[in-house]
Amino acid sequence: MDKHSGACSAILIEDEQAVRLATAQALELGGFAVTACASAEEALPLLGRDFSGVLVTDVRLPGLSGLDVLERVVGIDADLPVIVVTGHGDVGMAVDAMRAGAYDFVEKPFSSDDLLDIALRAQEKRSLVLENRRLREAWAHHPELPPLVGQSGAIERVRTLIRSLGPADVDVLINGQTGTGKEVVARQLHAASGRKGPFVALNCGALPETVFESEIFGHEAGAFTGAQKRRIGKLEYADGGTLFLDEIESMPLALQVKLLRVLQERRLERLGGNESVAIDCRVVAASKADLLKLAGEGQFREDLYYRIGVVSIDLPALNQRSEDIPLLLAHFCQAASVRYRREVPPWSTAQMQQWQQRDWPGNVRELRNFADRWVLGVEQIATAGRLAGVPAMPPLPEQVENFEAGLIAAALKESEGSVAAAAERLGIPRKTLYDKIKKYQLAGA
Repeated sequence: MDKHSGACSAILIEDEQAVRLATAQALELGGFAVTACASAEEALPLLGRDFSGVLVTDVRLPGLSGLDVLERVVGIDADLPVIVVTGHGDVGMAVDAMRAGAYDFVEKPFSSDDLLDIALRAQEKRSLVLENRRLREAWAHHPELPPLVGQSGAIERVRTLIRSLGPADVDVLINGQTGTGKEVVARQLHAASGRKGPFVALNCGALPETVFESEIFGHEAGAFTGAQKRRIGKLEYADGGTLFLDEIESMPLALQVKLLRVLQERRLERLGGNESVAIDCRVVAASKADLLKLAGEGQFREDLYYRIGVVSIDLPALNQRSEDIPLLLAHFCQAASVRYRREVPPWSTAQMQQWQQRDWPGNVRELRNFADRWVLGVEQIATAGRLAGVPAMPPLPEQVENFEAGLIAAALKESEGSVAAAAERLGIPRKTLYDKIKKYQLAGA
């Protein structure tokens, strides 16, 4: 949690004024926005399932006690972190509080650093809980829509642009490095547009130039050898919806001219045909390159750049929003846990801090792959080996099995769940692969 992000908030209940002021000041210096209350009765109306912060309460209070408050809070939202402040020697009371659902406790007299450390960890947990709830709610409304995970200022700006541009009937250019989530944003734009037609994705970098024109614009029967019947191109297929052109910098220059004309006139001619066909689709293009620079070098048409780049969304690299890494990793690990039917291994605060300082050249996609390896146990073995300079501590058979499970999981993922394709990729019989999938309880068994 970034102490200066403004995302930390706390409600403090302490009846002694001097202690209340000192505790509030300590939390505020640590980056918390604090609401200080002299009694439980004053604080309870402020607490609800949508409260985004943490609660710090003394146990001994006039009226309702801290334990009474804890019981009420657990009834409101069991995931709301409550930090209980106990008097010196109140060990039994602290134990009772933890059993009743308290996040943690501090004993008077306590140091500001100790309280702040607990409060920051509690705030991080609260942020994870609320983000996961938001993701589940979004999934319930759009189960096919990939989530845009994060709470950083950079991602909030992207969300604001999606809300603003989504309903507007304008083409959009998304700029971002590989793995920053360009297709996720394109799908979010489509969902926000209210368009009833399909979302159609096309990776320009994956198409051979020989089939490029036919794939996008379609063709008539007899347009070329092998064209036995009319084929509708992606622009027509996306009628009433959105066409996502990824890696548009890879589009051949000759076809850039044709695409520009289609975007200007909203009509096209299929390859080998003379009929002008009206289209109604929104085009969202994406690029990992600087298109204006490519235009200056003659590798991309400047007029097309200005046509598709009327409005643009710039996606931050992962190392520019490192505060989102805990949320992203929790989200990806939860998905991997369901997919591979394995528990998510815990990580330490030190490990998370190390991951937040990584460069992550593959961005969110690299982090998602890391989450898969973490859930499968492969990453821990590799890390142990790097640190020790010797084979990792688990017995050799266990290391081999974990490694094999990781390879199979990766092959299944790359083959989009096709066991036959994964078996061919791994060079083993399909029956053998089925047995291993069942043995390691991997998805697809």
